[in-house]
Amino acid sequence: MSESDPETTPEIVHLHLVSDSTGETVHGLARAVVVQFEDVDAEEHLWTLVRSTSQLDRVLEGIRRNPGIVMFTLLNDEMREKLVLACRELRIPCLSVLDPFITSFETYLGRASRDMPGRQHELDTEYFARIEAMQYALAHDDGQGLWNLKNADVVVIGVSRTSKTPTCIYLANRGVRAANVPFVPGIIMPDEVLSLGSGPTAPLVVGLTKDPAQLVQIRKNRMRMLSETDETDYVDLETVRQEVTTCRRICAERHWPVIDVSRRSIEETAATILKYYERHIDQA
Repeated sequence: MSESDPETTPEIVHLHLVSDSTGETVHGLARAVVVQFEDVDAEEHLWTLVRSTSQLDRVLEGIRRNPGIVMFTLLNDEMREKLVLACRELRIPCLSVLDPFITSFETYLGRASRDMPGRQHELDTEYFARIEAMQYALAHDDGQGLWNLKNADVVVIGVSRTSKTPTCIYLANRGVRAANVPFVPGIIMPDEVLSLGSGPTAPLVVGLTKDPAQLVQIRKNRMRMLSETDETDYVDLETVRQEVTTCRRICAERHWPVIDVSRRSIEETAATILKYYERHIDQA
């Protein structure tokens, strides 16, 4: 909704995302595009694992019921042609999101692609590394498994409501073993964290903070959701300021990088951590 005109009603656009695999690629790209347009809300229709003509027929029925933009990742030529022709008849856009990239790779490498749907999800070493990292993140969430922090790639510390858990889950999906430990005012940071140090052979420790006023608002919203109405230090602005300052000081004393997540999405925070981690392992 436009900030300049609060009465503006967002335009609803049907967005059909068609894939012969899990749909992660086309879904991520679609989201990245839609957010660039104000006053537009996309009603997503996700069609995944479309690998037969009968499955494609059901997709086309859905498109005819709710015409809109079609984005697809289909590698089968016959199915691609059928989808494109149907969209042409309906006079709606039909975009193959991988074509420009595959064509560029084929031109540069001088060879044709394999045209194998879902190849990026094969059960290879990288796949099992992601599974192991996900299990690690879940077992070391919110201060659990402190005894095993030395086996982490990244340890995230931070004040409450700085998205530590989803950030670690995102990192795990990239194959990075990430643990998170909450910074709690009045409670000494566990020795298992403080003893990690900052050398290249130790896990990378990263601190997360946020604007105190924003933190207070988020925490109040959280308390309302839990039907908790008592005012506590948890939502006292001056106390929260001291909490953030103390967390920053502890990180600075140990030369741990600090990321202010006030205006960052989880993806942006994780991307910044990955940059720090790459530098960290390069020093090892």
